[in-house]
Amino acid sequence: QAQVVESGGGLVQPGGSLRLSCTTSIRIFSIYNLGWYRQGPGNQRELVAAISRLGSTKYVDSVKGRFTISRNVAKNTVYLQMNDLKSEDSAVYFCNTAQDDVAFLPWGQGTQVTVSS
Repeated sequence: QAQVVESGGGLVQPGGSLRLSCTTSIRIFSIYNLGWYRQGPGNQRELVAAISRLGSTKYVDSVKGRFTISRNVAKNTVYLQMNDLKSEDSAVYFCNTAQDDVAFLPWGQGTQVTVSS
């Protein structure tokens, strides 16, 4: 049984927006900092955004001012609102723990984001 389930990806034109969702268990959601990672073709997986249990956030420089990570406690869900998307944002996006920036859950299937005209 998957411990995280990602959704919300798709094909969008440059400058467009998408909102990704990640649903996990109550236990994982309440104990760990969570984050969104991405892996583009030929690239290593990188942590894009993270949110702590207390709601503090951090972002990789390339998405600052464009992406917003948030969480809904009632739904055990973490979101990634992505605005002003660029072609270089195209990747498979994954959700995982980000405790000290470390992902230690089994990786889910991720959700594909393609930015193209």
